[in-house]
Amino acid sequence: MKNVNLIEDNINNLTELWKTVSGSFLSYHTTALFEYSKIENSGWPNKLWFRNDISKKDVTEISTILQANSELAFAYWDIFGTKSYEILDAYGFQLKSEQVAMALKLDQKFSLQHQLTFKRVSTEQDAKIWSDLYPHAFGYVISKEILIHNHQDVQFYLVSLDQQPIGTFMLFQTQNTVGIHGLGVIPEMRRKGFAEEIMKYALNLSIDLKADYALLQASAMGKDIYTRLGFEDLFVIKNYVLNAN
Repeated sequence: MKNVNLIEDNINNLTELWKTVSGSFLSYHTTALFEYSKIENSGWPNKLWFRNDISKKDVTEISTILQANSELAFAYWDIFGTKSYEILDAYGFQLKSEQVAMALKLDQKFSLQHQLTFKRVSTEQDAKIWSDLYPHAFGYVISKEILIHNHQDVQFYLVSLDQQPIGTFMLFQTQNTVGIHGLGVIPEMRRKGFAEEIMKYALNLSIDLKADYALLQASAMGKDIYTRLGFEDLFVIKNYVLNAN
């Protein structure tokens, strides 16, 4: 049986990150049923999420918000055992992407090869370099303004090889857990072991922050690396958008 607390911790870390970064732009909104974060001129976080399971009566309201906010996606937590996501499939929502929420108990540090250098973003110049690099790894933009406004609450790191930036990641701490987000390497530097090295460094930082668990949401591309490092699957996140038709 999955650890219910870790499932809750994973969702809380992710949504608190979204709330934190969008709150600094007055772009976090909440209703009795759901919450959403939408920052203009940024491809992230731009998510809507429910606190509880969804039903057919919620579909109209979800549609209305997504229609009024282009590039907003609905993050569905597949944790209820009800297959309520089938409601979204039936009502014309389109599955944009899936991620696997994962957790790792932090009990020992990883050894590093020390090929890469890591720099925490603290200046506007570094924020611009990070923001310019990020879409090459992920295909969407996180504006430099997000980093400038949030660099004290979120740790943004720039990763370089021979003084050339090649990757990014961010850390966000909630209670005794650290979420590792936005870990990516530009395409021309992939399949060289760098993503695993970056993750090991991020995990060591998480131990330094006295966290008991590291949390993440893995794409298909990164999941094998995280499983190899000891992460365990918790649940699936399905990201839905309105069907263009």
